[in-house]
Order: sequence, then C-alpha cells, then structure tokens
Amino acid sequence: MSALLEVTDLQVSFRAEGREVPAVRGVSWRVDAGETLALVGESGSGKSVSALSVLGLLPYPRAWHPGGSIRFEGEEILGAPDGVLRHLRGGPIGVIFQEPLTSLNPLHRVDRQIGETLRIHQGLTGARARQRILELLDLVQLPDPTRRLRSFPHELSGGQRQRVMIAMALANNPKLLIADEPTTALDVTVQAEILQLIRDLQRRLNMAVLLISHDLNVVRHMADRIAVMRHGELLEAAPTEALFTRPGHPYTRELIDAEPSGRPSPVPAADGSVLQAEAVKVHFPIRGGFLRRVRGYVRAVDGVDLDLAPGQTIGVVGESGSGKTTLAQAVLRLLAAQGRVVFDGREITELKPRALRPLRKGMQMVFQDPYGSLSPRLSVEQIVAEGLEIHAPDMDETARHAEIARALEEVGLPVEVMSRYPHELSGGQRQRVALARALVLKPKLIVLDEPTSALDRSVQARMVALLRDLQTRHQLAYLFISHDLKVVRALSHHIIVMKDGQVVEQGSADRVFEQPAQPYTQRLLAAALSPDRGRDAF
Repeated sequence: MSALLEVTDLQVSFRAEGREVPAVRGVSWRVDAGETLALVGESGSGKSVSALSVLGLLPYPRAWHPGGSIRFEGEEILGAPDGVLRHLRGGPIGVIFQEPLTSLNPLHRVDRQIGETLRIHQGLTGARARQRILELLDLVQLPDPTRRLRSFPHELSGGQRQRVMIAMALANNPKLLIADEPTTALDVTVQAEILQLIRDLQRRLNMAVLLISHDLNVVRHMADRIAVMRHGELLEAAPTEALFTRPGHPYTRELIDAEPSGRPSPVPAADGSVLQAEAVKVHFPIRGGFLRRVRGYVRAVDGVDLDLAPGQTIGVVGESGSGKTTLAQAVLRLLAAQGRVVFDGREITELKPRALRPLRKGMQMVFQDPYGSLSPRLSVEQIVAEGLEIHAPDMDETARHAEIARALEEVGLPVEVMSRYPHELSGGQRQRVALARALVLKPKLIVLDEPTSALDRSVQARMVALLRDLQTRHQLAYLFISHDLKVVRALSHHIIVMKDGQVVEQGSADRVFEQPAQPYTQRLLAAALSPDRGRDAF
C-alpha cells in the first residue's frame, strides 16, 4: 500500500553567521492513511523542522533543503510552487501548532480566524460560513460555541484556544493532521480531553496524524508507530509497544527512563518560617452598565493559608484558573490582596513599595517561559546582572562579574554563555539563566511558576535534580506551581490543591499522592497517570 505521506532522505540546513548548519540529516519515514506516527526527541533533534518542511513553512532563505523528497498522495511537494503549497495548507493537510496564543491572530475574533480558511479553500462566506464554523466548534466540543464566535484569543482559556486551533485545522476535512506539541502547556485534565478529542476525530474522519512530541506518556497512548530523532538523524522507528518494551537504541532507552524521579531531601530542623500567609484573598471586580458599576467579583484566591519553612517546598497544583499563579503573585506583593503575609519574620502586607524594595532580593520568581521573561536585547551577563545593579549598586564591575560567573556555575552553565543572547540558547539553558538571575541575589524564597512545563523530559529531570541540589546547599524555600504532577511529586514536601480560588485539599506529598481524600484530587492524579485514565475520571 502506498503511503499518504512519504519522506525520503530529507535534509535541512540553516545559514548561521555565514556558515551552513545541518538540522536534519537524511531522515526517511512515512505516514499511512488513518494511522498516527509520532516523531519524538529532545529539543534540537529536528522533529519540528522535519514536520514544517512538509508544508514549506521553514524560514526561507535562511533554511533550505540540500536534498531529499516529500511525496503526498504520490505527488512530489518538496520545493513545490507557492500555489500548490497554499492549496495543501489548511486543506488536505491541517496543522495544530504548539502555542495557540501566538499562532492565533490577537486582533481577530474566533469566527474570522476560522472563516478565513473556509473562504480560501471553499469560498464560503456569510451565513453558510457561520453555520460551518458553529458545526466545527461543536465538533471540537467548545462550550457555548455561539457566544465564543465573537471572542478574541486572549478571552479564551488554553484548552479553549487549542480547540479553536483544532477546528481551524479540521475546517476543510484534511487527510493528514500535523500536531506539533499540541498539549505541552495544558493542564493534565485538559490535556487528556484534547488528546481524546484528536483520537475521536481521527477515527470519525479516517484521518492520518503526524504527532510531534517530547512527552512519551502522550505518545504511548496516541501513536501507532514512533520514530526517534536525535541531532537531526533518525535513530530508529518501530510500532509503539515494541519500541517501549524492546527499544533498539540506547538513546531511546534514555528517553523512556528520563522521568523526573526521587524525592526531596527532608526539611531541616529550623525555627521560624520564611513565608506565612493567612486568609489571603484576591477578588477582581466585575463591572457593567453605562456607569461601569461593580456587579460582582471574581474570587481568584479566596482565603488561602500557607506556612513555608527554610529548605521546604510547597507544591501548588490545580487546573488553569484555579488561582495558583494569582496566589504566588499575591504573597510576593505583586498583586493587591487582602489577608496577612509575613516574609522572613516581617509582615509585608501593608508595606509601601519603597519599604518593600530592600526585601525583594530575598524573594525571587522564576517564570514559566524563559524566552518571554528574558530580554532578547540583553546578553546573559546583562540579564543576570540586573538584580545586582538594583540591590548592590556599590559593587564594582570585577566583583559583579565574579558573582555572575558563580551563579551561572551553580546552575550548571559555563562562563562562556555570558556573551550569548537568549535566542542562542536551548530551552533548558534559558531556564537555567532565569534561575541564575534569581540565585545571584542569594534569596531565601524562590517562587517557581511552571518552570519545567515547556522542557523535554530529560531536561526536566536534570532541572529537578538541580533544584533539589540548590535547595539542600542553600536551604532555599520553594513555592512550586505546576500542572505536571510527576515533577511536583519529585520536588515537594507539602501539597496544596486549588480549585476555583480555594484550597480543596492539602497535606504531605506522600499522603496526597497515595491517599487523596477529595474527588477533585483523585481526578487530577488519574489524568496525570495516563490520558485514558484521566478521560475516564472526568
């Protein structure tokens, strides 16, 4: 049987600083009608570059193909004219990109974004297009599709935006769906729903799926066959169960085993707390009417208590919108909040910004997306130096350089990266730079807001080991926010489970994971263990 999509000896190179950098080195794979092929590997392995080559989406002329062949339904499409590729894009071949918030146009409403592909490929406009858009939104199970037609992307949750992306990809009944990391930044429960949705749609439409992912737990429950890539080369390809039970290449075994594991060191005996919070509330007003009067409140955080000791990690888990990040911003005084917050023995609830500034160096935050939180215009040295310039203005240049080098060394980065810029680093390296920026000020508390969600599993495992080591050496207190419960288990001593701004369950990590008392916690854990179990739980 001929393949729906057949890639043969594909080569991709990039031009960088006047030289050629090979990104894909002669890989070959195929996708048959109705099957799912997963391309897996770490960042930089060439999996996304290979997939983007199918539709000519690489940034030409910076990228080009020295050789190879891509055939769709028997026709050569590598190097095809723009008109041929435009016909394929969004038509016979649909694409779901990794981050829908950056892939969707922020200035266009949902109906216009989906309607554009219907107009281009089918000539549908007006009432006929609107009816088809509603059918698609219903197909992808978007709640209240009629109301969502006029929503902008920023008004939707992560799961809702991903459903809109899927609706766009399916608008013209594709024969092949390319899904590039479609669930990376989603909660485990939403991830389970999206994966099940793709699988159901595949069966209904007899659609082939090319799945690009670094999450082998996702791949195992989605793919018929798996192709493993590393450094632009294809190491092996095999049916899913055969690859997991009898991997043929040592690197494949490394990927399978690269799960965050172990437990944090015991909390050292110490007097006092680094951070205490009592009855913290963050209520956002809902305004309406001509005079914009307050009609109610969104209770983003509603009466949360916590007590964090030196050397301890409290993991805060829950779905998007549960209040995790809002709680973190409230205790750091980055948001106005009610309640009582005590940092390092001093109440900071009512402190003015000027009085609070000297305490800032002791409470630092590492954000989810280091590419977004690191200035692209500054070198690594300048990024790490920012805090020192504010909190140690009298430090001379030599001493500052030495402190930066020491912080980078602590997070496992060579001194040579000082002169590099964020775009020249991998995701794991960028996150280490963000961590070095926090550590250089010698804080007592670090808030980690989804610091590993966009990282490969092997990089996650190394980051978890690094965080544990730093905590032991410096008695750091971590407030760790994540939807990845495997990472939470590996790092946390105590767990807080949040839903709709309230704590629904809390306790020691061992107790919460092994004997969850609340149905909501049980569902979260089920969804984290496997997409199938998560779907059944909900």
